Amino acid sequence: MYDVPIGVFTSIDAGLGVNFDVVCELGLKSIQLHTPKRESRTPDNASAFLYKLSEHDIKITTVFLGFEGESYETIEITSQTVGFVPPKTRSARLVEAFEISDFAKLLGVTYIGSHIGFVPHDRRSNEYAKVVETIRTLCEYLKKNSQALTLETGQESVQLLLMFMDDVACDNIFINFDPANLILYGIGNPIEALKLVGKRVRGVHCKDAVSTTGTPGVDWGREVPFGSGEVDAEKFIKTLREIGYSGALTIEREIPEQPERQKEEIDAAIKLINSIKSRIF
Repeated sequence: MYDVPIGVFTSIDAGLGVNFDVVCELGLKSIQLHTPKRESRTPDNASAFLYKLSEHDIKITTVFLGFEGESYETIEITSQTVGFVPPKTRSARLVEAFEISDFAKLLGVTYIGSHIGFVPHDRRSNEYAKVVETIRTLCEYLKKNSQALTLETGQESVQLLLMFMDDVACDNIFINFDPANLILYGIGNPIEALKLVGKRVRGVHCKDAVSTTGTPGVDWGREVPFGSGEVDAEKFIKTLREIGYSGALTIEREIPEQPERQKEEIDAAIKLINSIKSRIF
């Protein structure tokens, strides 16, 4: 059996993750945590949350950066608002990322996850250089906290992502692989992409999607329950084993407006993953 933990993307007071109570109800022992709101990121709250985690024997693998003003309403709006690429918010978000890193350190978390935003395609451009320098500065700060950065896949091809990481040139920058995002953004085949980036993967999202019926890269695809879309759940998990991935399989299902359905579909994903794991020797 492929003996890796199953987890879920969750939140305390912000983000698209399931409520922490759902994690406990489902009996999961691993989570990725969407960063709490700034006013919640205090030492006392960190201690209180660590106590809750210990009560249920739950481990946080990653704290994911999230910033006010980010929107995934359309691909165009995403490019204008998400991550460290938008120039107007870049400096303030870098400072906040330092604060989130410090909070994550209180929680004993090694990995800080992030959507970087749409990396400029021209590697010779001034904007590209600025984004590279921003992420290098973030990685250097994380290193002081004995942490590493994991960049989420999807908003650019994995080929460009790899080149970007090489240009950042830090030894604590890795990948959080989300196969559905490659389909949602119309970027490429997730299994082939996973094989290409394999050794750099430090976290994954078990998420699924179907391609857009409109223009890829302009119109969104559609997220669907894990195992019912174009990712090919069994091939995805088998490929993770083939590349030597031994971290958590973190389920992400982004329908917070339908909490009961969200919980049911995550439970179904758990059963599917366990079934696949039992067949992988």
